[in-house]
Amino acid sequence: MEANRKPWTITLAVTGASGSVYATEMLRALNTDERVGHVDLVVSPSAMRVLAEEGELRGRTEVLERLLGAATGEVGPTGAPSGKIRLLEHHDIGAAIASGSYPSDAMVVLPCSMGTLAGVAHGMAGNLIERAADVCLKERRKLVLCVRETPLNLIHLRNMTAVTEAGAVVFPCIPTLYNAPEDTHAMARNFVQRVLLHLGLPQAGAYEWGVSSKE
Repeated sequence: MEANRKPWTITLAVTGASGSVYATEMLRALNTDERVGHVDLVVSPSAMRVLAEEGELRGRTEVLERLLGAATGEVGPTGAPSGKIRLLEHHDIGAAIASGSYPSDAMVVLPCSMGTLAGVAHGMAGNLIERAADVCLKERRKLVLCVRETPLNLIHLRNMTAVTEAGAVVFPCIPTLYNAPEDTHAMARNFVQRVLLHLGLPQAGAYEWGVSSKE
């Protein structure tokens, strides 16, 4: 950890776009990074459904145990899978991350649905994810929206422009191929490493063009 740098507090939001593998890889990276002291996790109802379908799971309990277990390597009770990760309810608009006084360093929405993008772009703040993102914008904190959709219509593009002008970073879920990933997990891991590098948390062993490619 950098000298005199307090541990990072990061909010991770998972919304209803396809790509549960991205969320699990991000949780695993944050949980094992000694520079990260605390992770606030919010999973939308739509994300619960996507996670269930992609993981062939049934019910909220199974979904959360799989998601949180992937972060720690142990599948256990959803209440305490890791001392670092705190699960917050999507409808709890009064949770700590909904306030600008809460010392959060950054927020990542991964994957970010077009509905969530629209809510953030227009300041709806109708649920905890939208409100926490709105707080990041007003407090000038790092907000990374990892959007996933194709093709993009004009509304999507305008919403991306709006959040970018407001201070967010649009970081589409586009996996790299030049590093010859072995499987989808490797693709997701490389993408997560790129997001964390952007935040200021470079990961050991991450692929670096011009360096890793020569090894």
